[in-house]
Amino acid sequence: MICRKRIKDKNFQENGGKILKNQRVRIFSEAELAKATNNYADDQKLGEGGFGSVYKGVLTDNTMVAVKKSKGMDKAQMNVEFQKEMSIVSQVNHKNVVKLLGLCLETKVPLLVYEFISNGTLSKHIHDKGSRILASWTNRLRVASEAALALDYLHSLADPPVIHGDIKSVNILLDNNCIAKVADFGASVLMSPGQTNILATKIQGTLGYLDPEYLMTGILTVQSDVYSFGVVLVELLTGEMPNSISKSGEKRNVIQHFILALENNHLFKILDFQTADDGEMDEIEAVAELAKGCLNSMGVNRPTMKEVSDELAKLKALHQKSLAQQNSEETDYLLGESSQSFCKNASPPMDQSQTVISLQIENYTNSN
Repeated sequence: MICRKRIKDKNFQENGGKILKNQRVRIFSEAELAKATNNYADDQKLGEGGFGSVYKGVLTDNTMVAVKKSKGMDKAQMNVEFQKEMSIVSQVNHKNVVKLLGLCLETKVPLLVYEFISNGTLSKHIHDKGSRILASWTNRLRVASEAALALDYLHSLADPPVIHGDIKSVNILLDNNCIAKVADFGASVLMSPGQTNILATKIQGTLGYLDPEYLMTGILTVQSDVYSFGVVLVELLTGEMPNSISKSGEKRNVIQHFILALENNHLFKILDFQTADDGEMDEIEAVAELAKGCLNSMGVNRPTMKEVSDELAKLKALHQKSLAQQNSEETDYLLGESSQSFCKNASPPMDQSQTVISLQIENYTNSN
């Protein structure tokens, strides 16, 4: 028992416990998180990545959390990865970025504790046809706009700026209000002020979403995130993963198929949802053109994340204005129908001349 406590204390010190105790994050004990996750039971596992697995947990105060536990890899390497991710997530603060709640330093490799995001991944809702969250264009456009806002924040407003490095639909989560939150900073890098790229020691990310320029040069840039986000936009529009299987059973390049459909004015044929009217189709085409720009093979020719975010915010505002106008027209129509119905059921008003004659006859009768 004493030996085990010494090991925990040693891990705590080696993992920077003295310094981290002064940070604005909660320090959890190993026992707390083991209890919260039912000893990391398989049925508590939310997902798995290159860094490790994420488990759902419930703290003693009934707060739900997501605990990121590393794989059994080289401790020195895992500590480097942990320190990098912790230094990033402890500094970012945005409504569309998953929040770090705390960490555990008593384990061989520290554990990260995040807020629990109840509705799971964007990927799940795109590809699970039983989900109704993305049934409308309204929600797809809003989710795209919120995710873009988070990336714009990371590139332009975070201090220091951050390249996410692994943007994909699995790393965008939806909370109980279906608000989008960008997650998983295991492949992310911090940049110095004014820096826009970094030479990667190893290629990280997910095939299909990876910037081809990054794959060729090994240089990760903010525009690499823009490319990956363009792939997510295509996924939102078509409902297909980057490397999917066609109905004939053949592998096909979804990106090339998408661009070809857009250029041949066949976009409506590959959409994954029903459009309400021509106004929505105009918005969808604008988003498709934006996605095409993000997917340019040369990073220098892609829009910045700020430009992408601003364009999506503008389209979302126009969409909301259009919805408000439609609702107003429907209300006016229903009120008009109700008014006509009331008039049909009411007695017709008496003519003024008839009223005078009636009074005269009544007076004559009474006088006699």
